[in-house]
Amino acid sequence: MRRLILIAIPYLWLLALFLIPFVIVVKISLSDTALARPPYFPHWDWSLGWPEIKAFFGALDFEAFTFLTTDDLYWKAYLSSLKIALISTFGTLLVGFPIAYAMARAPQVWRPTLLLLVILPFWTSFLIRVYAWMGILSPGGLLNTFLLWLGLIDQPLTILNTDTAVYIGIIYTYLPFMILPVYASLERMDASLLEAAQDLGCSRTSAFWLVTLPLAKQGVIAGCFLVFIPAMGEFVIPSLLGGSETLMIGKVLFEEFFSNRDWPVASAVAVVLLLILVVPIMLFQRNVAKQREAAG
Repeated sequence: MRRLILIAIPYLWLLALFLIPFVIVVKISLSDTALARPPYFPHWDWSLGWPEIKAFFGALDFEAFTFLTTDDLYWKAYLSSLKIALISTFGTLLVGFPIAYAMARAPQVWRPTLLLLVILPFWTSFLIRVYAWMGILSPGGLLNTFLLWLGLIDQPLTILNTDTAVYIGIIYTYLPFMILPVYASLERMDASLLEAAQDLGCSRTSAFWLVTLPLAKQGVIAGCFLVFIPAMGEFVIPSLLGGSETLMIGKVLFEEFFSNRDWPVASAVAVVLLLILVVPIMLFQRNVAKQREAAG
């Protein structure tokens, strides 16, 4: 009974906070737009029971999903989000791996402090941190002021309201999600393996590619998934740091829900986005299961 209760708790959590809301979103996506509150029709009354549910399913149509195929805005937004998420994930890996490697090679007494510094940004509101980057990247911000003072540029650079600012914001925001799993993999690595590789004739570079990187592979894969999945549907960063030309599906979703008030189309966009992310989510879960088997 205790094992059943332990297993039931996370499943009940997923049922209440993921599956039921997802079913509601799917229901709305199969409804029609209406000038009402809520702005869609039909919707069933739970109190009327099975006859009302049968009537709802009898009136279903896939008009919202069909509409997504008629307007190129949506597939362009999906492709743009995919491109930005992939580039941001790769940039986060380039920045995060050296940091995680340095932390794993640091003296044992310094590692908790370095780990605390990585986690420290989470103590500040996500929105405040993104707003801070607006001040840093603006034409009169800290970055341009510093570069002008050094004499490296003659006039302020245009960084804010561009895709570059979005990349910077995503890399900065999700950097801890890359560092922590990579650090966990490198920290468990036996240093004697590198010594053995060098004794057998490997240079330090060869030992890194042949020993360190394969042992860190599971952490790299986990970090890439942890960055890519939320970056794909990111809304706050492109809205605050990106310009009007920055097209991401999160911004489109927000506009459909709150500006156009077209809840069926917005729900259809959300369902398609989730279906796109199902593949990396399943791959991530498979990777986690492999890690548990290896640890066991």
